[in-house]
Amino acid sequence: MTRPLALTGWSAVGPLGVGAEHFGAAVRGGGSGLRSTGPERELPTERVGFVPDFEVRASLGRKNTRSMDRATGLAVLTVGMLLEGDRAAGRAFDGDAVGLVLGTTTGSVQSMTDFTRDSLTGDKPYHVDPARFPNTVMNCAAGQSAIWHGLRGPNTTVAGGATTALTALSYAARLHRSERARTVICGAVEELGPQRAWLEARGREDEGATALGEGCAVFRLESAEYARTEGRGVLAELLAVRLGVSASPEQTPDALADCATAALAEAVPGDPDRRDAVWAVAADLDPAALAPAAALLPGVRHIELASRTGDTGAASGALLLAAVLSYAQEDSAAAGRVALLLSADRDGLYGCAVLRMSAGEGR
Repeated sequence: MTRPLALTGWSAVGPLGVGAEHFGAAVRGGGSGLRSTGPERELPTERVGFVPDFEVRASLGRKNTRSMDRATGLAVLTVGMLLEGDRAAGRAFDGDAVGLVLGTTTGSVQSMTDFTRDSLTGDKPYHVDPARFPNTVMNCAAGQSAIWHGLRGPNTTVAGGATTALTALSYAARLHRSERARTVICGAVEELGPQRAWLEARGREDEGATALGEGCAVFRLESAEYARTEGRGVLAELLAVRLGVSASPEQTPDALADCATAALAEAVPGDPDRRDAVWAVAADLDPAALAPAAALLPGVRHIELASRTGDTGAASGALLLAAVLSYAQEDSAAAGRVALLLSADRDGLYGCAVLRMSAGEGR
């Protein structure tokens, strides 16, 4: 990565709250967003992390939302909250120069299964609601977010399991570096419903029941120079992103540690003892998977979120990055130091991003 990209804004919706202010306060407050499933929900898990009080039509209005699925609604809402600050401040908005990179697992699982069911149970296979077909395509959330908010730059959907947020950050950096977009909005979304819950349960039968959650987090990426001309402060700089695939899940912990070492060497090349430069390591991984990487940085602050939100799938890394920025906002020890965002998927995907927290501006 030749030039660090600046993170100049973010927004998130998740089990801990809606919007950067409420989400950040809940993260720092230490509360949990997990709730009992309850007898009214037929889900294979006892605790879930739904976005509180979120319904598509209630949150976005009745216009153009009749057939909108939950994942798309979460994305449209989150992107809108990120942009509304600029619009409220009266800043000029050039949608042609703004790209969007949004990560997801498969899009809306509920939409895909519902549409398939209708084609099988209707009098004819084609007796389906055509207005709901776009929801079955995994780039629906990114496309609708761009349409709703006038983003006419490159529009990309990426999928990478638990490493989706890191994949999205890497893709966004390449878009900016190749001058395809002056500003890139980057993040990930995941919905929670019965269909996803049962698919996860069947895929985790050897691991036992896992609390599940949902949410979306997005970040504004641009050059620090351009941000200053627009009157925006810098929250953090993206210094490095590295991704890889291990030969087997058993090899992933050591491969992740090697990845973190290489990413840190790239991000802080002139510091022989890079441990002093590291403020925090953020990872939603079990202790065994994290142990080799944690051994490299003993005593460094560990940030995790899954115990409070459930497994939020593709959105997990994005929500974790939002948590990192929330903690850094009120921790003077973070100023000018770096945070490592680590992620690994059950299928062997792994990755690391290194971000330098702002030393004052934008904090």
